[in-house]
Amino acid sequence: MRSTEDTYRHKGLRKKLVDLIKSKGITDERVLHAIERIPRHFFLDSAFDEVAYEDKAFPIAEKQTISQPYTVAYQTQLLEVKNFDKVLEIGTGSAYQACVLADMGAQVYTIERQKKLFEANKNFAFLKKYPNIKFFYGDGYEGLPTFAPFDKVLITAAAPEIPKKLVEQLKVGGMMVIPVGTGEIQVMKRFIKLPDGSLQEETYDRFSFVPMLTGKKE
Repeated sequence: MRSTEDTYRHKGLRKKLVDLIKSKGITDERVLHAIERIPRHFFLDSAFDEVAYEDKAFPIAEKQTISQPYTVAYQTQLLEVKNFDKVLEIGTGSAYQACVLADMGAQVYTIERQKKLFEANKNFAFLKKYPNIKFFYGDGYEGLPTFAPFDKVLITAAAPEIPKKLVEQLKVGGMMVIPVGTGEIQVMKRFIKLPDGSLQEETYDRFSFVPMLTGKKE
């Protein structure tokens, strides 16, 4: 059962959360404002209401997680989201990250491979606030060639290597943010697509994500 009420207390807890992630080095004001505006407790079972604004990942359905707010902010800041950017997100999960991108003015195309999570988001009333999010059930490794090219690609699961089809769907000059690695800890990387189709690679901090898997799951 999800919470649907956003109280003054929740808003106060969000403000404290924003102050915390700011102290950890997040400087993009648009990212911080999105996190302050979006009721994270709506994306969790009401049993998590008391702890929803702690800077922690929490379990959601299908053995997945809603990412730590700092991680969401970190990836979003690296993506340098601008108004009307066309963003492909791989791994919708709870849809919290998609809402952060949409709140910042992006046109979000998000893919989820878990049918149950995809269906849950279709019935999640809060998401009607963001008509600039389009939800797809599919294999993230395939991307969405019909809707390409994208200005930005954000991958919210750990990939063993850079998915070639997603690089193909990225505009020249576009950015991809992706945690790369096969162990429990991965390295956050940002790639910028150059005119010859090659990638300029930048390496950032270490994080822990669920693995990016191929195919779809009923």
